[in-house]
Amino acid sequence: VQLQASGGGLVRAGDSLKLSCAASGRAVSNYHIAWFRQAPGKEREFVAAFRRSGATYYVDSVKGRVDISRSNAKNTVYLQINSLKPEDTAVYYCAATSTVRWPPVTSDYYHSWGQGTLVTVSS
Repeated sequence: VQLQASGGGLVRAGDSLKLSCAASGRAVSNYHIAWFRQAPGKEREFVAAFRRSGATYYVDSVKGRVDISRSNAKNTVYLQINSLKPEDTAVYYCAATSTVRWPPVTSDYYHSWGQGTLVTVSS
């Protein structure tokens, strides 16, 4: 499966943004799909995951502000981020895994990655 992330941009603190991860080659519903992010000078970190079955999982630091969803018709997974903070500034990546483990929160589970989309939040 090939993934393409999009939707990033420059926003103000408190704004909302919806990122998209468009899949091609295979149906996105065959995989667990996750969003990771990497802030400048920091390691890549897990944000949220959407299970094949439809369940979701979020890292504690974003719970209540982030929503991950999937459109089978569009073969796309979305990440809605609300009440954006400057510390949300990062390159956001989507990734796919065939593992049966849930939730797969470390990057080594994932075999397909999108190219990343930059989110910059100004204060």
